[in-house]
Amino acid sequence: MSEPILIIQKALQDRTLKYTKHALLRRIEREIIHSEIEEVIMTGEQIEDYPKDKYGPSCLISGRTAKHRWLHVQCSYFPRVMVITVYEPSLTEWLKDRKTRRKMS
Repeated sequence: MSEPILIIQKALQDRTLKYTKHALLRRIEREIIHSEIEEVIMTGEQIEDYPKDKYGPSCLISGRTAKHRWLHVQCSYFPRVMVITVYEPSLTEWLKDRKTRRKMS
C-alpha cells in the first residue's frame, strides 16, 4: 500500500474523497471551508497514524493554509478514503509547530 497521505491526495484529485457526518458538522461549527481542507491535504504533512481506528486505518495531517491558518485533518485511507474530522490544533495540546503533542502530566 502507498503512503497514506498519497492515497488521500489521490482521492482528493479524483474527487472520490468523502466526508463523515461528524466531519461535515465540525467543519461548519468551526467555520472551516472545503478549500482550506483541500489545501491542507495537498500541502500538509502526515504527523500521526492510527492503524486501528474505527473507520479503518487513518492518519492525521497537519498544515497551514495560504491565510496562515493551522489545521489538522484526520482521514481514513482504507477501505474508503474519508475526512473524519477537522480542527484548529490548540496550543494547550500541541507545541508551536502544531505537529508535536505536548506531554501531559
